[in-house]
Amino acid sequence: MTDERMAGAEPPLPAPPPASPSPQPPPRPLDQVDRAILRILRKDGRASIRSVAERVHVSRANAYARINRLIEDGVIRGFAARVDHERAGQSASAYITLRIVQNSWRRVREQLSALPGVAHMALVGGDYDVLLLVHTADNRELRELVLTRIQAIPEVLSTQTLLVFEETDLTVD
Repeated sequence: MTDERMAGAEPPLPAPPPASPSPQPPPRPLDQVDRAILRILRKDGRASIRSVAERVHVSRANAYARINRLIEDGVIRGFAARVDHERAGQSASAYITLRIVQNSWRRVREQLSALPGVAHMALVGGDYDVLLLVHTADNRELRELVLTRIQAIPEVLSTQTLLVFEETDLTVD
């Protein structure tokens, strides 16, 4: 639908470093053990160091050091809970595409980041400039978000809303 412009026992995993404006050094190459650790942590970010070490066949110290390195290199950006949005009271989900004024991405990104329900945001190439994934309590809240909040941003030229009927999280087996 198109919306034209209108009104425990082990030490915890180390914390990711705070975001900083300085560029990070290039990451070191990942080997099979690093990739296996990433697969495990994507499925269960709460997996213990001992469990990770056993599953990838390395010592706990080695697993801890590798996870630390992956965090320091910026490969692991953080740990988060996977949320069932419907059970959390956010039964309406949508992808929203935006066309924006050229060279306004940084300003638009700041304003979109402050909006409630925005779960993912990407600057993209093609027919649209920005792709948002949003979760709201219901369609009325979604309508308010799109027509009142997003379209009120001066640099937003147009939007298109794609309702999500069903989702599948591919990060889980």
